[in-house]
Amino acid sequence: MAEEPNLHLTDPRAMRALAHPTRLRLLGELRIRGPQSVGMLSDTVDEAVGSVSYHLGKLAQHGFVEEAPEHARDRRERWWRATHARTSWEPVEMLDDPERRAASDLLRRAFLDRYVQRLRGYLDAEPTLDPQWVRGTASSDSWLHLTSDELIELRADLEALAARWRDRSDPNRPGAETVSLMYHAFRDPR
Repeated sequence: MAEEPNLHLTDPRAMRALAHPTRLRLLGELRIRGPQSVGMLSDTVDEAVGSVSYHLGKLAQHGFVEEAPEHARDRRERWWRATHARTSWEPVEMLDDPERRAASDLLRRAFLDRYVQRLRGYLDAEPTLDPQWVRGTASSDSWLHLTSDELIELRADLEALAARWRDRSDPNRPGAETVSLMYHAFRDPR
């Protein structure tokens, strides 16, 4: 199966299945680095092979990953690939259903934890990076005073900006490295 661009989640069971730190890492590794064997993933995420196999099976149950047997050297070696480049869901679609709202909240909090881990990992590694890469690093926040329609417009602008750079992204281009882009825009609840 060819990788599709986006998996839009509505099923709370799929959201809960993905909201596990190891599963988020495994899916991320498959999306960033492409198909990998269970052993390769085990080394990357520092988990036992049996644990990795279990988590991949859970991800496969909900359509996040699938086996990639064409990469295996023999029948014992199991390879996996991501089925989608991105996962999305609309929190507003979850508001009227307590089960879906709780699953969405759980998944969003799991993603937030993962974002924090990734940023901490970057900060730990920053002193070892070429200064050219550090020069391009950005972290900021802004306080804006917007209407709900303007917030929706801002979201569309951010998504379009990310899509433009995603389209330009090419892991095979000389000098290209993996860059994480994270952003949040929300009404301050105060």
